[in-house]
Amino acid sequence: MSSPSTTRRQFLQLAAGAGMAPGALGGLALAATEGGNPDPAPGTAAPHELADAVLQLRFDQQLRSRLAHWRGGTAYPLTPWMASEWLELEGGARITLFSVDRDQHEPLEGPRGRGERLTISGVGVSQDQPTAGAAARLRKTLRAELYERHPGLVFFQVEYRNVSDSPVALRAWRSADLELPGSDAPAQGDTTAEPTAREETRFWSYCGSTHADRRDWVQPVHVGFDQDNYLGMTASDYGGGIPVVDVWQRDCGVALGHLETHPRLLSLPVRRTGRGVRMAIAGKVTGKLAPGESFSTPQTFMAVHTGDYFAALDAYRRVMAEQGLCPAPPPQAAYEPIWCSWGYERSCTVALIEGTLPKVRDLGLRWAVVDDGWQTNVGDWRPAPDKYPRGDADMRALTDHIRAGSLKPRLWVAPLAAAPGSDLLHDHTDMLLLDADGAPQLISWWNSFYLCPAYAKTVAYHEELVRRILGTWGYAGLKIDGQHLNGVAPCYNPAHRHARPEESLEGLQDFFQALYRVAMRIDPQAVMELCPCGTGFSFFDFSSVNQVPASDPESSWQVRLKGKTLKALMGGAAPFAGDHVELSDGGDDFASTVGIGAVVSTKFTWPRDPKPRDSFLLTPQREALWRKWIGLYNERMLPQGNYRGELYDIGFDKPEGHVVEKSGRLYYAFYARHWHGPIALRGLKSGVRYRLRDYFNGRDFGHVTSSAAPMPFTFQRFLVLEALPV
Repeated sequence: MSSPSTTRRQFLQLAAGAGMAPGALGGLALAATEGGNPDPAPGTAAPHELADAVLQLRFDQQLRSRLAHWRGGTAYPLTPWMASEWLELEGGARITLFSVDRDQHEPLEGPRGRGERLTISGVGVSQDQPTAGAAARLRKTLRAELYERHPGLVFFQVEYRNVSDSPVALRAWRSADLELPGSDAPAQGDTTAEPTAREETRFWSYCGSTHADRRDWVQPVHVGFDQDNYLGMTASDYGGGIPVVDVWQRDCGVALGHLETHPRLLSLPVRRTGRGVRMAIAGKVTGKLAPGESFSTPQTFMAVHTGDYFAALDAYRRVMAEQGLCPAPPPQAAYEPIWCSWGYERSCTVALIEGTLPKVRDLGLRWAVVDDGWQTNVGDWRPAPDKYPRGDADMRALTDHIRAGSLKPRLWVAPLAAAPGSDLLHDHTDMLLLDADGAPQLISWWNSFYLCPAYAKTVAYHEELVRRILGTWGYAGLKIDGQHLNGVAPCYNPAHRHARPEESLEGLQDFFQALYRVAMRIDPQAVMELCPCGTGFSFFDFSSVNQVPASDPESSWQVRLKGKTLKALMGGAAPFAGDHVELSDGGDDFASTVGIGAVVSTKFTWPRDPKPRDSFLLTPQREALWRKWIGLYNERMLPQGNYRGELYDIGFDKPEGHVVEKSGRLYYAFYARHWHGPIALRGLKSGVRYRLRDYFNGRDFGHVTSSAAPMPFTFQRFLVLEALPV
């Protein structure tokens, strides 16, 4: 097949926009070839090609592939020729090479707009004999699609059909198995070198998986990096995540992921190799394929981009929206600043809450969240009699008191968990999620057990809980909390009559959707916050929640990278909250929340803190700082602007930069321990003159235009600027 026409490429180049358009190539690219036509693999015919203005995907006669990036009319290869989709059979045999005997190009017109499909097929034979007598023969058919609406992103799906005379037992599959070479790679075969403190970072990665150690979602890929990124349960109560990984260098990056509308139990491994970084989409499969039967991998994608991972996640969000998975629309209240009673921890009382509310209101906060400790136990969700002796009446009196102070009440709850001594488990053991041995699944933090989200009685119980909290008790929102809420294990409880054990995992998003529908019927302005306690979130739950926090961040860096990630996945004006500022560096880093366009949140105690240790008392000195930042937040309300995550690379750009655009103004935030040097202000509109001002320190820096050279700045920790059109 010849290269796409110049006219088509020019059109798609214009359609590409800033987010996925090609930029300067270097580190990831292999040597460019004359005229943008890389040589096919030795001994094969001319490659089969699918290309747009950003990427070129070629297949040779053995169905190996090579991915390239267009720049200036030249295709710069990003990967060597590789067997990128292959099968492993029971016993360890692999089928990696397939002799192509069919291919077809056809135009497309559908929900994703206009595009083009390449269907290519060939037969492969196992490299040894898994069964006595004959080698396994399978036909691989790959369908790859490009759309004008999504330049730089290729959709593909693979089918394997048994064309042997006997059944073939399968073990595993891989798709998009790629290796990205790097200019810093050790000599070929040297994979034993250990990273050192002085090793320069050449690769950065985003991994959407969940881990019990709550590691960073964005990490440098140093020598020795090896992360499987399994999207099932990685610990008893940790699992799920975003089904996307991304690896990038300064000039170009590649993202991989699946596009199914329900969670899938697969992995997206990222591993540093002797030559660069290896990445793939991998899954396990059990059973036998009878002669003539077929097996298909999930619908997946590859995306080529410049800058960091933001553009790829933003594209993933838009593609999933075309398939009906859209983040829930946020109410105005989701942007209002938050005070939470968790500063008092579980010993919190009604008197402590009510005693703090005057200061909450005085500081300009608008939410009062009643956190863990109000309930008899996890699972029954009744008001504790020592704190609420009149039960429902006392709980309603508390929400009335909060509202009388012009504040909105929100209540903490941890659904799908039930303590061993709860009445719920005594009366309804049928709700339990059970493993293959019939044992319950432990939720470690609360020493509780999982309930199955795909069981009708579990859903009905929690729907009634939402009615009680919002309707009877008068709360304006829920804080849905727990690291166990991203995923669940397969359920083998016979009482649930699941067709497949995985229905529990696939039903989790439907469980949240049921709760969201009940809440919206009671109060269309209710805030449904999901805080999965340090885990990576699940994309499939975003249609049922309208606020997400940094979720127990372990550093200010995590606050910022989570903000960038969730703004990409939920939209530039998503109401992402920085979580309690007391969890940030120094316990007071409001700049990492306000600067990136996140909702302010705090858990201070006042006028006293009864805890002898770990006090969060709002001292006069801290109050002055809290008051200033909360005032700056309320004046600007940056979360309602558009987060411009494509302008700065969170890995390679120094200092770390973020931008929010609102009402024609640009708000910049830069972060570094110490900085003295030039900074380029990106995103300024051509022909517009801006007044530049440090809005925290009240300093003016004169006027600036898009054509201005980088400006010198000196700061410690942070610099927040607003560029106001003159």
